[in-house]
Amino acid sequence: MALGGRGRGLCAQNGFMAKKTNAPAPRKVGGVTVSTRTVVFAVVAILAVWFILMNTSSVKIHLWGLSTASSPLWFVLLVMLAAGIVLGWALFRYRDSKK
Repeated sequence: MALGGRGRGLCAQNGFMAKKTNAPAPRKVGGVTVSTRTVVFAVVAILAVWFILMNTSSVKIHLWGLSTASSPLWFVLLVMLAAGIVLGWALFRYRDSKK
């Protein structure tokens, strides 16, 4: 019997509230377990690398008004991708440490 409405019910054995998850179960592909999150990450990574490789011209970079540098656009995009990955990883670690 569900109590409180919102997808949570009282466990009959120990009286604790049980969480109901809506996450899809991982699937096996060629003997390897693959989650939806992994597939989405792989698709985004492939699209990012493809976008980087298609942009090879040289660009001017203005460093907060202090200086100007010239660099290939693919290098700038690669650095920004790496910075995003590092920031995402750091925020993930920080969020997990708070739990």
